[in-house]
Amino acid sequence: MTRPATRRLGTAAAALLTTAALSGGVLTVDTSALPALVATAPRAPALAAVDLETATAADLSALLATRRVTSRQLVAAYTERIELLNTDGPGINAVRALNPDAVDDARVLDRERSRGVVRGPLHGVPVLLKDNIDVAGMPTTAGSIALEDSYPATDAPLVTALEEAGAVVLGKTNLSEYANFTTAGMPSGYGSLGGQVLNPYDASVTPSGSSSGTGAGIAVGMAPVGIGTETSGSILSPAQANSLAAVKPTVGLVSRTGIIPISATQDTAGPMTTTVTDAALLLDAMVSVDPEDPATAGAAPYVDLDYAAALSDTSLQGARLGLVVPAPTTPPTPLNPLLQAAVDTLTAQGATLVPVTVPGSQAPSILVAEFERDINAYLARLPEEAPMDTLSDIVAFNQGRPEMKFGQTLLVESEAVDLTDPATLAAYEAARTQGLTESRASIDTVLTTNDLDAVVSLSATTGVAARAGYPSVSVPAGYAAANGRPANVTFMGTAFAEETLLSLAYDYEQASLLRRPPSEVNPTLFRCLEPEEERDDSCAP
Repeated sequence: MTRPATRRLGTAAAALLTTAALSGGVLTVDTSALPALVATAPRAPALAAVDLETATAADLSALLATRRVTSRQLVAAYTERIELLNTDGPGINAVRALNPDAVDDARVLDRERSRGVVRGPLHGVPVLLKDNIDVAGMPTTAGSIALEDSYPATDAPLVTALEEAGAVVLGKTNLSEYANFTTAGMPSGYGSLGGQVLNPYDASVTPSGSSSGTGAGIAVGMAPVGIGTETSGSILSPAQANSLAAVKPTVGLVSRTGIIPISATQDTAGPMTTTVTDAALLLDAMVSVDPEDPATAGAAPYVDLDYAAALSDTSLQGARLGLVVPAPTTPPTPLNPLLQAAVDTLTAQGATLVPVTVPGSQAPSILVAEFERDINAYLARLPEEAPMDTLSDIVAFNQGRPEMKFGQTLLVESEAVDLTDPATLAAYEAARTQGLTESRASIDTVLTTNDLDAVVSLSATTGVAARAGYPSVSVPAGYAAANGRPANVTFMGTAFAEETLLSLAYDYEQASLLRRPPSEVNPTLFRCLEPEEERDDSCAP
């Protein structure tokens, strides 16, 4: 049987082993310089055997450690793969911009390794970042035409932490504009600057969440690992839609400074990867205490914690898990087949499952109240020449622009909130306190009264965990028989329970091994990617 075209793209990209010319972070790669670069590019036979669609950070770390590949060669191979899949080919549109410094950064890391200096398992591994995270030398746009030329002065502390761990920032991913806080009813993955991200598992459905570009890009192997952000579902939801392992950390475990916000109460950044091991490796590099982000004071005990080393394939043995199931019906409704299969795997691994419900808070949402305050604080940190100073500037800029075809109702609604008004401020603070208190109590009560290690669901706990600021780990759980659309199991716990959740998810992942790449689940999207002279006659011109 012939392998799907995109499965061969890893070999094709690796064989090139050059660095395409990058022009200040534009969307597409300038290939005019490729012939000259090919002649002088170093070659790595080991990369010819690497399938970039499925290669993990752990796989690449092993190749780098044995000097069979270099970081520069990886950057070149992934750059070509982005060109083939992002704008050309199926046009997944996951990557908005390439980092013009990626080649130089990779070269520095290669030199360090040659001198025996290795920063850790991510040394030389490419990573994609959601384009609401500051990287010096690249605009941070949040997918908005208003911020197309908005350049930060410095890297976000999160980026500094990743680079100190040896990761190479390969580029920025598209997202739902302002992390899906632009207007009611806008499709996930759309931005006025970046356009629409496609779901590689099914281009007819949403890529989901606001970290849709990171989700789609990592799913098809445009990089081995990526970073998303979540306020309520924007890591966990695209992880499920794109069949990824992902961590929505406890709010405060990871710095938010230098990230375009929605809500200081609920925002967090987290790993989006193809395996739980990679998610743990990435999280290891992300935890920090940031003086500019007071919420991270609670992260101090976890800065040196090795999440990857704590993974165990016996974690489920003796574990007690709360299972969120639909409300009873008459006659009884069978469990979703994928959830039933997950239950069977968890039980076979030695876990005891206890049916539970985890009610959310009844408090009003605080996102509209916090957005203007928090984005204005972000904009105030930018250099004087930045194009926008306030949310009001953005709203005014957007007026009448055809790219804003879905409107900006949430931006306008937030602009109208006046937190200097005592009554408005009091109502907001009451809603914030109620939301945090009720959500945290709901989760903690379920855990303690049932003596549980975690709560498990098909993402049914996303909202309550987001409101509480509590962590969740999501892992692929298979594909619907009717249409091949992915489903994930989510493990949720109390504050700073990432170590436990990751290990439980790892045990489940290793026992089930259900993840399949998009080219196997949805081969039609990728079948005509060969050079024109090699394409099947049935392919469109």
